[in-house]
Amino acid sequence: MMLRKLRHSAKIALTRRLLFLAPSQHYQVFSGEHSSIQLCRHMAAAGAQHVLLVTDRPLMDLGIAPSVAAALQAADVRVSFYDAVLPDPTLSIAMAGCDLFNASACDTLLAVGGGSSIDTAKMIAVIASHSDDLTAVMGIGKLSNPLPPVYAVPTTAGTGSEATQGAVISDDHTHEKTIVGGNGMLPLAAALDPGLMTGLPARITAATGMDALTHAVEAYLSVIERNDNQALALSAIRLIFKHLPAVIEHSSDLDHRYAMAYASYLAGKAINQVNVGNVHAIAHQLGAYFRIPHGEANALVLPHMLELYRQHSVESLETLARTLDFHCSSELIQHIRALADIIGLEPTNESISADRFDDIIARAIAEGDGYFVPHLMSTDEVRALLQRISG
Repeated sequence: MMLRKLRHSAKIALTRRLLFLAPSQHYQVFSGEHSSIQLCRHMAAAGAQHVLLVTDRPLMDLGIAPSVAAALQAADVRVSFYDAVLPDPTLSIAMAGCDLFNASACDTLLAVGGGSSIDTAKMIAVIASHSDDLTAVMGIGKLSNPLPPVYAVPTTAGTGSEATQGAVISDDHTHEKTIVGGNGMLPLAAALDPGLMTGLPARITAATGMDALTHAVEAYLSVIERNDNQALALSAIRLIFKHLPAVIEHSSDLDHRYAMAYASYLAGKAINQVNVGNVHAIAHQLGAYFRIPHGEANALVLPHMLELYRQHSVESLETLARTLDFHCSSELIQHIRALADIIGLEPTNESISADRFDDIIARAIAEGDGYFVPHLMSTDEVRALLQRISG
C-alpha cells in the first residue's frame, strides 16, 4: 500500500504541473426547447456538408433522430444515419460506424442520444483519423491527428459526455471498458433540448440522474482542483437534489427536464477538468461483468464509497456536506440513499455474483489508482462493498 500511495502522490504532483500548462477547454452550448434546431443551423454555417448522425434504433423508431436530421436537411446538409449503437458500445460498433462514415464521404458527426451514442460518435472520429494503429491511441492524451468535427444532442440527462473530451469503449470479447481521451474529442457544440427528453422512461431518467450526481460528487472530492470544477459540481448537485425527484413525478415538465440536462452538462464540465473516481472504477466493472446499466451501477456504489471516505476522514467530504447545508457527511450520505429510494432505484442487485469478485477487485483498484481520488481502496474494502450491494 505504501508503494501505491507514493506512486499516486507522484502522479498527482506531475498532473498538477501538466494541468497548469494545459490549454483551456472551449464550450459552446445551445439550450432550451428547440435548441437542437439552432445547433443544426450552426453546423451548416460552420461548413458541414454531409453529416453522419449517430444514434440508436429506439430513437429512430420514436422519430427523435429523424426530426433532428430534418433540421439539418432544411439547412441543405446531407444526412446519413448510423443507428446500430447499443448500451456499453464496443469497438466493433464504432468501427462499423467509421466504415459508413468513410463510405458515405461524410465530413461531420452528430450524436443524438445518450452517452453511448455520444461516445460512439467520438470513437468514430478517433478511428477515422487514427485507423493505422488504434492500439496506440487507447488511453488518455495519445491522439496525434486532427479529428473530424463532432457535435452532440444528448437525449438523457446523466452522462455529460457532451461536455467531456473522452469516451468509454468496451472490448467486444472481454467487455472490459477503456477510456479514450484527448484534444479534439470535446464536441464543438451541443444542444440541451428538453423537448427531446420528455418521453424518457422513469427508470432511465432515475439512473442517468444518479450518474450525473456521481460525476458531480466525484469531481468535487478530487484531490486535484482545476479551474472551477468544485463550483460546477456544487451547482450540479443542488440542481439534481431539487429536480430529479420532480422530473420522475412530472416527466413532461420542460423546466425540470431542462434543469436536469443543465445539471448533467455542468457535471460533465466538472469531470472534464479532474476526471471521475473510485465509484466509477467499480461501476465500470459491474457494467462489464454483469451488464448493469452505468447509472444504476453508480447509484449502487456511491453511498457505500462515501461511507468509506467518511470512515477515512476525507475532509473534502465534510466540506461538501456543510456547503450543501447538511450537519455532517453522514446526513449527506443518508440523503443520497433516500434520493435513490424516492426515484425507485434498488440498493442491491441480485445479478452481482461472488464468483467474479476477485477479477472485479483487481480491475477496480487498478482503475481507481489512476484517478485523483482522496483514498486508495484496499482489496478488503472493495470486497466488503461488493458484498453489500450484491443482494
